Parts: sequence; C-alpha cells; structure tokens
Amino acid sequence: MLEDIPVLSLILLSPLVGALLVLLLPAQRSAWLRTAALVFTLIPLALCLWLFAAYQPGVGGGAFAEHYTWLTIPLNKEVDTSITSMQLAFDYSLAVDGISLPLLLLSSIVSAMAVLASVHIRKRWKTYYALFLLLETGMYGVFLARDLIEFFIFFELTLIPMFFLIGIWGYFGREKAATKFLVYNGVGSAAMLLGFLILIATAGFTAVGSDSGFAVQFSGSYDVLLKNLADPASYANNAQSVGLGVYLSGNLKWTAFILLLVAFGIKIPIFPLHTWMLRVHTEAPPSIVMIHSGVLLKMGVYGLIRFGAGLLPAQLDDWSTVIALLGVINILYGAVLACVQKEFKLVLAYSSISHMGIVLLGLASLNEVGLQGAVYQSVSHGLISALLFLLVGSLYERTGTTQLEDLGGLAKSVPFLSGILLTAGLASLGLPGLSGFVGEFLAFLGLFGSMKWMTAIGVLGILFAAVYVLRSVLGITFGPVRERFVGIKDARFIEAVPMIALTALIVLLGVYPSVLTDVMQHGFNGLLEHLQQRTGG
Repeated sequence: MLEDIPVLSLILLSPLVGALLVLLLPAQRSAWLRTAALVFTLIPLALCLWLFAAYQPGVGGGAFAEHYTWLTIPLNKEVDTSITSMQLAFDYSLAVDGISLPLLLLSSIVSAMAVLASVHIRKRWKTYYALFLLLETGMYGVFLARDLIEFFIFFELTLIPMFFLIGIWGYFGREKAATKFLVYNGVGSAAMLLGFLILIATAGFTAVGSDSGFAVQFSGSYDVLLKNLADPASYANNAQSVGLGVYLSGNLKWTAFILLLVAFGIKIPIFPLHTWMLRVHTEAPPSIVMIHSGVLLKMGVYGLIRFGAGLLPAQLDDWSTVIALLGVINILYGAVLACVQKEFKLVLAYSSISHMGIVLLGLASLNEVGLQGAVYQSVSHGLISALLFLLVGSLYERTGTTQLEDLGGLAKSVPFLSGILLTAGLASLGLPGLSGFVGEFLAFLGLFGSMKWMTAIGVLGILFAAVYVLRSVLGITFGPVRERFVGIKDARFIEAVPMIALTALIVLLGVYPSVLTDVMQHGFNGLLEHLQQRTGG
C-alpha cells in the first residue's frame, strides 16, 4: 500500500543522498556528476508525480503524514507545583495537503528543468551539483514540514547553498549580489525565528493530566498550535489550569504577525524589501535564477498562507486592506519599471515583483477563490519564470548579451528559441488559454467582492505587462538581424527538452485548470472554516 511507504521522507532525502554521492565522484568527470545530479532530481520528481496522482482531495494528505519525535529537552518545572514534568520536543513531522502539494510538485519540476539547464556551468561541477541538491532538499523540507522549528531549519538550509551558487557561478557583480541576498534573507530569518518562538512559548503546549498533576510538553507542531489557537477561551483555560503564566495575548499576536509578515515579505518580495532580488536575478546563473524565481519566492507566499492565515487569521483579516495595497504597489511599481528597462533580465525581475503583487491580492481576499488564485498564480509564475530564465541562459550562451538594444532579429537564426520565448511572454502577460490568465483571474475575482477599487487599480498592471512583454520579446525576435548573430545555432536537445516540458505544463494549466484547483479546494476548506471562526465571518 502506498501509505505504508515513507514517500515524503523519500522525496525529502533523495536529493541529500545524491549530494553525498556527487561528493564521492571524481571532480573532473562532468558527465558523471551531471548524470548523478539528474537522477537524484528525477527521483523526487517521479515520487511527487506519484503522490499527486494518488492524493485524494476528499481525504487529504493524512495518509502520507510522517511524525517522529527527534529530541526532547527537560525544562525547569518550577512554574507551578501542579506540573509534574515539562519538556521541549523537537519533531520530525512531514505532511502534505491541497496547499502544499502543488508547490511541492512545482519545486520538483523546476529543479529537474534547472539541472538540465546547468549544462552551461563551466567550472567546479562537483561543488555546484552538491550545493544544487542541498538546495533542493531545503525546498522540499519547507513545503513538507509541519513543525515550526523544522520549517525554520529547512528555510535556512536554502540560504547557504544559494549564497555560494550566486557568489561562485554568477556574473560580474556576483559577490555583492550574494552578500545582499544573505543580509536581507538573514534579517528575515531572524524575524521569523522570533515570531515562531513567541508562538511556541505561549501556545505550543500540550498537557496530559493525571492524579499527581500535569505533564506539559512544548513543541513547534503546527497541529498543536492550530488546536490551541482555534478556541481562544479554551486555550486560555488550559493554560491557566496547568499553571502557565504567559499567554498569547493580543499584543503578542500582533508582534508575531508583524514579524512573520516582515520575514515572508522579504522573501516574496514586497516593496520596498525587494532590492536584493533585483541583484540576484541579474547576477546569478540562469539555472539558479530558475529555482530562485520559480520556487524560492513562493516560500514567502506559502509561509503567509500557512502561518498567517492558519495561525493568526484575525490579524491577517485586520491587515487585509494593507496587504491588498502592498499588492497593488507591487503590481504597478514592478510593471512600470519593467517597461523602461534595457536589460532583459531586469525586465523579468521587475515582472516577478509585479506578478507576486497579484499573489498578495489573492491572499488579501481571504476567500476560497482568492486564496486558490494566490496558489495558482504562484505555480503558474513559477513555471513561466523558470521557462523565461531558461531561455535567458540559452540566449546568453549564443549572443553573450541580454541587453535589449544589442539583440534583434533572432527569429531568423533561432526560430525554435524565438517561438518558445513568444509563448512564455504571452503566458506572462496573461493570455487566455495559458496558465498566467487563470491565476490572475482567480486572484482578481476573489478580491473584487470586498475591494473593488483595489482590484480595478491592480488590473492596470496587466495592461503594463502587455507593454513590457511585447516590447522585450518582439525586440529580441524581430527586426534586422545583427551580423554577428547570423550563424548562431538553435536549441540543442538537452535545452529543448525542458523548454518543451515547461511550455506543455503552462498550456495544460491554461486549458485545464481543474488539475490544480480540484486538489487545492479541499485543502482550503479547513482553513476557510478556521478563518470564519476566528474573524467572525
């Protein structure tokens, strides 16, 4: 039976095993290293596809949940004589639901495509692929973890390899880009850790009573926190009954919420916490930007949905207008600046800021349609941005530039690359029939019922998207051919395979959105009930 197989652990740990194998292979054997990395990236992809096919939305992901207590630490129990023992538990807890499963599958797809795109890496292959697989492990852990401390560890695990992947294999300004990435994300991680500690110390307890007193255990279990916070009156009574003097008061809830908003807002990124992302998009190697733009930005969205809407819904509801306003600023700021960029990578960077603003609008709606739109847009943008940066890498290898004024007429020399670029551009501007349209439509539709003016202003971003996408894509593909580009060759097989695969998925999600929405629907059911109970909706 499928549920008897620790499929979640296999997904999580297979890239880590691959990284260890890569370290044992000879450093000069690039083909061996590339093959090993590809195999241990395809394994979790196959498992994620298997999991997606076997997942039953009505039942949820409970059949695949895995939980083990990793470490317990005794704590001082002098708080109250009724407490017989007190301990802090660190759990290994994995699970999937309709919210995390689409993002987990996205991570596996983009990782496999990025390994193929790494054919352009020319130095230190062993170190590169080992760090790549370590990064992949961290991404899977973020979307699988159901313990706050475990989530934080995997979140941090993505920072270390990204720092080196940018700083060693990036372009001319790679060191500054890597440093800025680490500083900004380090600040976000500190804010996240402090917010998590507030939640764990005040609401992360379970108490087992007996004739002699209570045995109390603190942990970062998401399910424990959700149960305690689902009924504030019962939670306060339970805390008092076991003699705990620190409760998650209104002020502490607001403190935790603001800390998490800052932490995940940096990751998304929300204006004005976005400048580090521009450097990463322009200086990191394209295969790494595929993962960064395609997956890592979505970790911020997932964190806000999982911990903001899940644990602190009243605070999210109170700030929904502010989040919608931040989303509109992201949309317009990113779109307007994308229209005037002369560097194609910067066009895509500002486009990502604009598209992540649409995700914020879906989140601010606090209803099923909008939240589905936020996740759908995250998956869609992940596929589209991965495809666009895959094309950036291929074009740069052939032309040595991504400056728009230096490119032109490439449709005659590289018709396949130009055709895929045009398709990706149309998906990015939200053409119906492609995945970008569905995510944008659901997010705007979800917000329209409660914030019509915000929605109307946000829709202007789609008009700007048509301007910057068509300006860039048509400028690259049409017009007079530069003499030095006349003899360049079209995509090789190893480049064409991920391009075709990503394009096919973008079309599939555009014409058959139920592939994702049916999975997400039941995942949001429990969350929406919780939101209604906590916000009085």
